[in-house]
Amino acid sequence: MPIKKEKNLKTFENPNTESNYTVKFEIPEFTCICPLTGQPDFAHFSIEYIPNKVNVELKSLKSYFWYFRDIPGFHEAITNEIMTDLHTLLSPRYIKIIAKWNVRGGIYTTVEIEKK
Repeated sequence: MPIKKEKNLKTFENPNTESNYTVKFEIPEFTCICPLTGQPDFAHFSIEYIPNKVNVELKSLKSYFWYFRDIPGFHEAITNEIMTDLHTLLSPRYIKIIAKWNVRGGIYTTVEIEKK
């Protein structure tokens, strides 16, 4: 069964709440739409977090990132939206997102956000 594009993140209970372990994800094939040109924008997302009570479920994370494929948005707005969604869902002890956007007009953009 194919995965649906949907903005519906799911969680599971943190199996080791007493430990400050780090979870890291690499999403090297992120795409969305440039709001000015309508052309695709490409980025490599790195997410690192220390779980509190819950962890994000990977299949839902994959579907969540795929959701953005047809969504227009500026690099900064998209990166901040993803941080807000993950932070709200997880309430982690720590989270950091680095979004390295591919070159556009001769300029590479990197957006970094972290919350404790």
